[in-house]
Amino acid sequence: MKAVLLAAGLGTRLKPITDSIPKCMVPINGKPLLDYWLELLSKNPDIDEIFINVSYLKAQVTEHLANTWGHLTQLTIWNETSLLGTAGTLVTNYECLSGDHILVIHADNLSKFPLEQFIQAHYNRPKDCLATMMLFNTDTPSSCGIVELDEQNRLLKMHEKVATPPSRLANGAVYIFTPKMLNWIHKNQLNDISAEVIPAYEGSIFTWENNIYHRDIGTPESYQLAQQEFTKIDSGPV
Repeated sequence: MKAVLLAAGLGTRLKPITDSIPKCMVPINGKPLLDYWLELLSKNPDIDEIFINVSYLKAQVTEHLANTWGHLTQLTIWNETSLLGTAGTLVTNYECLSGDHILVIHADNLSKFPLEQFIQAHYNRPKDCLATMMLFNTDTPSSCGIVELDEQNRLLKMHEKVATPPSRLANGAVYIFTPKMLNWIHKNQLNDISAEVIPAYEGSIFTWENNIYHRDIGTPESYQLAQQEFTKIDSGPV
């Protein structure tokens, strides 16, 4: 399995913090957000290669990766002169990814969960499902993609940032795509996972819930909460 960390975004909702720091590098208890993801991935034997896309303030990211993670021989950086979109990055780098199951992570979220269980859930998914989506319970459902599931935990419908969402169970923007799903994304030259991929495959995406911790740190308020909450969470067992 290969992993893709989507880390190129502008982080506009987190301004003014992101005026000088890329969102994937904001510190959580003194450690860059990106490091939590790299620690999780680098310790898992199922992950053969790790790819990170960079664009906004990319010099900060690449310097940190070189200084802190230069020992990771399986780590590759993709430089984007302009943002390609969450699915567009997969399309552009299709040759590096094709043939494998792909773990795709929005690296601007703060999360703690047993990665091996998420991967195993994907391999045990219903045979008609071409992807697995990580879910979490959110305290701001109107700002998230809220999901409806069937009795086998397939995604039936996702309500993207609606005023009256049906529940608090949300898309965590962490996915595993089968080779067939990646081929379809590439064939159709898609740009965005949430807007184009998920709606097309409602009914064929399996889900798995993260019951430990997950938060989108997209706003200053959410970022402050994450700093407070994660102090206790990070010290506990997975």
